[in-house]
Order: sequence, then C-alpha cells, then structure tokens
Amino acid sequence: MAKKKSSEKVICQNKLARRNYAIEDTYEVGVVLVGTEVKALREGMGNLKDSYARIKDGEVYLHDMHIGPYSHGNIANHDPLRPKKLLLHKGEIKRLYSKTRERGLTLVPLKAYFVKGRVKIEIGLGKGKKLYDKRADLKRKEDRREMARGIKSRNWS
Repeated sequence: MAKKKSSEKVICQNKLARRNYAIEDTYEVGVVLVGTEVKALREGMGNLKDSYARIKDGEVYLHDMHIGPYSHGNIANHDPLRPKKLLLHKGEIKRLYSKTRERGLTLVPLKAYFVKGRVKIEIGLGKGKKLYDKRADLKRKEDRREMARGIKSRNWS
C-alpha cells in the first residue's frame, strides 16, 4: 500500500472497487486532460464509479470516468465521458498487458487525486471476487469490529 503524500488532495474514490475486486498491485499514473476537465476536477466534479482501464495499441486508456462540465466553461467545454489516456512507462504497460492477458486480471481505477497540482489516478491490478469471497470478507470485517469493541469495553472496566 502506498504511503499518503502530504500534498495529496483526493478528488474521488471508487468505493466499490475493493469490495468487488481482490487488488494485487497498485500503480500511480498520470492522466492526459484538457483544461476544463482539470478545472471541473478542482470543483470536485469527478466520478470513478463503473470506470475501468483498458490497454489498446500499447497505450492505457481510462473509460467511463465521468468528469462533469466546468461551471464557467463555454461552448468549448469537454465531453464528460471521453476516454482519457493514462501515462505509464512502456515496460509497465507491457507488464500490465501480459498480466491482464495471462491471468485474467483487470485494471480498476481506485482513486483520483492531486499531487503538487497534477491529477494522478491510482489504478489497481485486480481479480473479480465471487459472492462467497465477499461474504468471507464481510465476516472477517465484522469479527475484527467485535474484537475491537471487546477490547475497548475491557479497558473501560
């Protein structure tokens, strides 16, 4: 898990990603945006729900990330659902391509944030969870909560 940077400002998160996918590895990538998209993201108009990344012709693209129109944009405002190009090194793209083809993994965007004024996207390499995996995770989470409550009540006695 990557450490949080002090100058990191989270724009939006994909909260269902870790519930629906077992994330094996994460990458911080840059993204190619137009001016009105960056301004709209500064206003908090981004949404990663139902978005995914796909490798095509040696480049990685982010699909279905919705960036709402900029409030002060005119007729030159951007298309909210246009595919956005992600910036990775060629070796990383090759490695991700081989993993998505061989082992059936997928690229899932986890969150979008600003680092030193630049928009970054955290993508995860994950495998889809089955229903019984989700149930096991919920049970584990509930057990941890109960143990924490028990320890907390014990300390107050």
